[in-house]
Amino acid sequence: MKKIIYCFLLTVMMVGGVSYSQPTTTSAATYVYTTRTGKHYFYHRHNRGLNRAKKVYRVKLSTARKRGLTLAKTDYNPHKKTTTRKKANRARKKAASTSSKPIRVNGKQIVIINHNRPKFSKSTLSRRHGAWQKYGNLDFLNRATTANALLNKKLMPTGEREPLYFDPTGWHNKRIKGGWLYNRCHLIGYQLTGQNNNPKNLITGTRSLNTPSMLRYENQVAYYLRGSYKHYIRYQVRPVFKGNDLLASGVQMQGKSIGSNKVHFNIYIKNIQAGVKINYKTGTSRVG
Repeated sequence: MKKIIYCFLLTVMMVGGVSYSQPTTTSAATYVYTTRTGKHYFYHRHNRGLNRAKKVYRVKLSTARKRGLTLAKTDYNPHKKTTTRKKANRARKKAASTSSKPIRVNGKQIVIINHNRPKFSKSTLSRRHGAWQKYGNLDFLNRATTANALLNKKLMPTGEREPLYFDPTGWHNKRIKGGWLYNRCHLIGYQLTGQNNNPKNLITGTRSLNTPSMLRYENQVAYYLRGSYKHYIRYQVRPVFKGNDLLASGVQMQGKSIGSNKVHFNIYIKNIQAGVKINYKTGTSRVG
């Protein structure tokens, strides 16, 4: 009798009376982000394609497609390994390859790299073209990338800094014991170049990352530069993001005085705050 029932069920499944299908990764219930008049949709809310949008709407993927919207070239489907996503991953790996050796992180907030010796190409350690500064483009998640400069007293601002208003990715600020958890951290400090509300030069950083940690090295650089217009420092700050995290896990800072060894450092500062557990994927946090 059991054999007859088994044969019957097998026959039904083969004929098509009962069918089984694997659910598709991207379904009608998938949500995307759109604008009122835009022609494209985005899977990632922080994509740079949404920077200038006055209002962003979260809608079902099926709704966006019915409106005739297509996936923005600056974004990718997170559920499918498309060529665009591969390109984005390659770009992110390239941006993260400043240091040939992985950063070793221990229990301290500041970690010394390569015995504190910076690694710059000889071609960028020249004063021939004078002082300069260059900020990498925001990546596909609207995150700041590497900032480079050849610093000199000529670049330093003479006026007071205006208030900061740009919110970097992962900006979920809150009050904790002693003040605010996060600061809008300049990659290259304002006192060195005068760059202020430049999105390419700002990340969300904990108070202890910004000051005293980063400020300690920025002050060292500023003191040397103020000594003479003949003083130059090759400088680089690289935010380190893991995967698609919106909050950097830390920053790598390198500095080298030109023609002398009076200023030299190569360090990694962890983006942490004592007594706070941080979700680096979103920037949210909880005390304890």
